[in-house]
Amino acid sequence: MRIKKTLNMGRTKFPMRGNLPVKEVERQKVWEENKVYEKRQKLNEGKPSFVLHDGPPYANGNIHMGHAMNKISKDFIVRSKSMMGFRAPFVPGWDTHGLPIEQQLKKEGVDRKTLSVAEFREKCREYALKQVNKQREDFKRLGISAEWDNPYLTLNPEFEAQEIRVFGKMVEKGLIYKGRKPVYWSWSSESALAEAEVEYHDVTSPSAFYGEKVIDGNGVLDNDTYMVVWTTTPWTIPGSEGITISANFEYSVVQHDDDPRKFVIASELLNQDAELFGWSDVKTLKTVKGSELENIKAQHPFDENRELVVMLGDFVTLDAGTGLVHTAPGFGEDDYKVGLKYGLDVFAPVDAKGYLTKEAGEDFEGVFYEDANQISLDKLKASNALIKQMDYEHSYPFDWRTKKPIIFRATPQWFASVDKIRTDILNAIDDVEFMPEWGQKRLHNMIRDRGDWVISRQRVWGVPLPIFYGEDDEAIMTPETIEHVAKLIEKHGSNIWFEKDAKDLLPEGFTSEHSPNGKFRKETDIMDVWFDSGSSHQGVLATRDYLTYPSDLVLEGSDQYRGWFNSSLITSVAVDNQAPYKHVISQGFTLDGKGHKMSKSLGNVIVPNDVIKQMGAEIIRLWVLSADTSADVRVSMGSFQQMSESYRKIRNTLRFLLSNVTDFDPKQNTVPFDELESIDQYMEIKANQFTKEILDDYAKYNFNDIYKKVIKFITTDLSAFYLDIAKDVIYIEEADGHKRRSMQTVLYDIVVRLAKLLTPVIPHTTEEVWEYLHEDEEFAQLSEMPAVNYYDGQNAILENWERFMKVRSNVYKSLEIARDNKLIGKSFEAHVKLYVTDGVHAELSNLNADIRQAMIVSKLDILPISEADESADDYDEVKVKIEKAEGEVCPRCRMIKTDIGEDNDFPMLCAHCAEIIRHDYPEAIEEGLEE
Repeated sequence: MRIKKTLNMGRTKFPMRGNLPVKEVERQKVWEENKVYEKRQKLNEGKPSFVLHDGPPYANGNIHMGHAMNKISKDFIVRSKSMMGFRAPFVPGWDTHGLPIEQQLKKEGVDRKTLSVAEFREKCREYALKQVNKQREDFKRLGISAEWDNPYLTLNPEFEAQEIRVFGKMVEKGLIYKGRKPVYWSWSSESALAEAEVEYHDVTSPSAFYGEKVIDGNGVLDNDTYMVVWTTTPWTIPGSEGITISANFEYSVVQHDDDPRKFVIASELLNQDAELFGWSDVKTLKTVKGSELENIKAQHPFDENRELVVMLGDFVTLDAGTGLVHTAPGFGEDDYKVGLKYGLDVFAPVDAKGYLTKEAGEDFEGVFYEDANQISLDKLKASNALIKQMDYEHSYPFDWRTKKPIIFRATPQWFASVDKIRTDILNAIDDVEFMPEWGQKRLHNMIRDRGDWVISRQRVWGVPLPIFYGEDDEAIMTPETIEHVAKLIEKHGSNIWFEKDAKDLLPEGFTSEHSPNGKFRKETDIMDVWFDSGSSHQGVLATRDYLTYPSDLVLEGSDQYRGWFNSSLITSVAVDNQAPYKHVISQGFTLDGKGHKMSKSLGNVIVPNDVIKQMGAEIIRLWVLSADTSADVRVSMGSFQQMSESYRKIRNTLRFLLSNVTDFDPKQNTVPFDELESIDQYMEIKANQFTKEILDDYAKYNFNDIYKKVIKFITTDLSAFYLDIAKDVIYIEEADGHKRRSMQTVLYDIVVRLAKLLTPVIPHTTEEVWEYLHEDEEFAQLSEMPAVNYYDGQNAILENWERFMKVRSNVYKSLEIARDNKLIGKSFEAHVKLYVTDGVHAELSNLNADIRQAMIVSKLDILPISEADESADDYDEVKVKIEKAEGEVCPRCRMIKTDIGEDNDFPMLCAHCAEIIRHDYPEAIEEGLEE
């Protein structure tokens, strides 16, 4: 008989290589066929509910790495909650309306002019559904567990109907109104934009300092005085209606050089402006308080028929300019507000495409607004009003979709009042937990500072505003008409609004004082897409009885403080006076390895599908676990290669554990904790502590900490310690002996714990592990998280073994020195003389363990520290001396022994190995042994 046959060598069919790109697909098919998600939901019926509400990604194109990070993070939460005693359904959603889909169809050659609105909308719908299916397959390939067959789509009739009802409730509360005020206007999209659809870029604009002549100084200023105003948008001067100053600033009336004119400038800015203008010999004639200048009249610089009024406003600063601001109520939010106070016209002579109209004057008619800058400057020069022209660098809003600059333009729009419920919204934010904590202040400040919400859009692919107009052009928005439209849309979809005439969309027999002849027309604008997704708390949470409103959690990118976090909060408070979520987690963006934003033009985009084809989805999932997603996350192919190494370490550890419990049946071979060997008790306690930490981190969404702790447990506690020792027990000891079964009890428990704890992260791998275990559940995903056990006397066990670990560390340092000095090679060649104090000796004795075996050396002597000589390595309470072990190498246990040959039947073995073979393989006595 060969000696190798007498060893209990680890054996398993669990493959070393995962072949993830192929095996993951096969496993996902098994999950789908066996309806694992549905079984998990059934299993959790009656348990406490936990609902993570999915913020809908936009249905356009394949998913990118940011999508992957977002959905995988959600999957960690949903899977872990499901295994931690919660009913945690996950309904994925998609945002399916909006301009990008209209633009995409145009790019694909769809000629909108040849189609009716309803026909074009149907093509938009078909396109959106194709994109949903494409992204759904991408998400499923990542291993995301969700209700994929019944997602929520903002184009679904039942969702659209709920959105209409949200609008109706806001109408009832007096929050919806029509106004003509400046809004973000995208001339490239020909539509108003919401704040969330705007991004800022640095630009250089032509700025102008110019004088506007006083024509009625109210006894404070002479009529030959000029108010020096400043603007960075000279093209808006045709819309100028006034001059805004601060009531609290001091203003100087000055003359310079030989110019007979008098000029008014904020006193604090006078010196720097005079230097900028090239003025010398500046004389201050008098100073006045800003409040004294209110209602003074001035002449428009190149429109003799227009009179400007001096107004007081709190938006004027001394950061730049002159302290006097050119004010055009039709072209700016602040201008509009102050103009409203002073009864000014809202004059905006620019069309939807950004071209000035004839109302701006014949020199400007038909001119694109950017080109109109130069015309204004030329006219200022011609009228001798221009004092200084210079380029000015500043941040300016752009349409986030077309990447073109926008303008502020007063147009008739429908608004949702934020101002009326601002206090309620801010109070609702106080009831929400945020992670990171600064998110609460960020959202609070955004709501505090934002204006009313422009909810109308001049497009066709979206949910219609359910508004009718009478013959007198008064808007009709009654509970009756809105609910009737909601029911029609619920039954037929929103296309019915565009297919039917107004009379066919009204309740039968409807009459109104606004239409004595029974003639009505309907609104043609649609709702802002942020109103779509912002209504999801009603369209999804409040209508599906297995979900809860408000949701327990939302998790999205940090840009959603301006977007979905914001819009859904406003509508929820408006409808129900509460936040739609209890907890908000925000994540950063995915950047390339150099910290740059990923873009196709830069060629630095990493597509999830490319990584999956090469390495597998588990690698992306593990990368998400490892990343600190609270800030922007850099990602490169090097990141995934590094994760591949971590995955390999985890997989190999799982494989080692499985290979050493193949002959272990937990129902028959488990050793109770009290009867475990001391080292196994220690490791079982450590495994329970590790379990508690991981479960706590799942509960707190500390995924990055989970990654660190898993890697540390595997590399430090297992590979570098317990599993290293395990080989000399599992391979060598009697197959059914207590010592081996004791260690197998712990090894089996650890592999089960790891399989369960890692299922939310790498479910394809843990399901593969599950097939080699003797557990009752059909799938790892249908198991519960491992229990955390506490044992009598565990603190003392931990204390003793932690002390041993310090001593072990000292011994290992001395072994390394001996190895460097060529005294020994492997640690089994060492004879360790360990000199300890009485206290350390007592602690080691309390272990009741084979300390030599735990040190992985052939011989160990524990001696009084007083016996150590100067050649011993000194570690305070411990001194260590390494000598080469005497004796011969036993070919079975590989230790150096002095008792080889004592057993006549097995002369080549040490006494311990001979005794094991005599017990396990009695036939070897007759057959004999050979290497």
